[in-house]
Amino acid sequence: MEILWFLIAVLMLLAVVGPFLLRRRGGIRQVAPGAPDAADPAAYGFVRQEQLDLRLPGPDQDLLDVLEVVQRTQDWRAASQLLAGTPKEGELRWQRVQAFAGAASLELRQQPGTGGAWLRAWRSESPKDAGGAAVHAEFLVQQAWRSSGGAGSDDFRIILEEARTVCGEAALLAPGDPVPYVIELAAARGLGYPHEQFDQLWAKVIDRAPAHMGAHLAALHYLCEKWHGSREEADHFATTAAARAPRGSLLAALPLFAVYEHLPEVNLVSGFYQSAVVTKAVEGALHAVHSADEDDPVLPQVRHLLVLFLVRMERWAEAMRQLVHVDGHVGALPWTQEADPAAVYTVYRALAVAGYEANGGSPATLPH
Repeated sequence: MEILWFLIAVLMLLAVVGPFLLRRRGGIRQVAPGAPDAADPAAYGFVRQEQLDLRLPGPDQDLLDVLEVVQRTQDWRAASQLLAGTPKEGELRWQRVQAFAGAASLELRQQPGTGGAWLRAWRSESPKDAGGAAVHAEFLVQQAWRSSGGAGSDDFRIILEEARTVCGEAALLAPGDPVPYVIELAAARGLGYPHEQFDQLWAKVIDRAPAHMGAHLAALHYLCEKWHGSREEADHFATTAAARAPRGSLLAALPLFAVYEHLPEVNLVSGFYQSAVVTKAVEGALHAVHSADEDDPVLPQVRHLLVLFLVRMERWAEAMRQLVHVDGHVGALPWTQEADPAAVYTVYRALAVAGYEANGGSPATLPH
């Protein structure tokens, strides 16, 4: 076990300094096939690190096509049409709102003052567009969490107060849509809503979408120990939601997200990943994955988190089976919490390949 975690540390260091060293040698070096710390991803059909998509947890070609048009032309109308045609029920509308907001936020960071002009035009030219209001609210939330002052600063609170106002506008424009209230859950965490006020907001969410995974994840963040709740509150919330989840719902995986939110600071503790708590949460998430529809838009998010836990549990073959489904995209927990999501994801993928091959696995034995 100690050797494995030493290998993780070495691989993570290589992921950071490797590109620099390779550039100094004059190019990317081809690693010999079969090397345990850097197996050729192409042998398993995996995407190389530099080609991983950081924007989404899984494929959504319609969204990517529209994003390309919007960013190339700076015309918001294609985004409006896509959201108007995306059902309010389910998770896809929420994920697309996040993606549009994230694209505008990234543009603004790359081009201060001018980036994301299409979103500003969308709001000014079509103020009654419910999709535009939702994207604007989510954009403000993302900007607040990325603000230079950080959580608790004046800028942070001012931006979140504006986000809350825009959430209210979006809710009035689309009364049955849970998305504006899901966005406000993130604002509630940052603004420190009292529990009573948070409960009132949560009631509005579950009235509209009682099995909404994105909403439950946002509420879980508020209830976790590092924000406005405790480990016990978060665990109770997650296990209760999982127990009430309808058949085929990925809410059964929520306890694994609660475990992730409360990982120990030093998480190399011997036996932690073989503990009953972790094992039960992983088994619940695996059952949820096996029961869910293959086109469930939340499915890639659960698979990504399972990769982290299954690798740390040394369940190599199971980790590889998850990787087969999600590889190519890294826009999900736990990778998005890292400064370089693609690099960290690649480390875990390399560890899974190494463990799989050490136990007799090969590309030929991996089901796709």
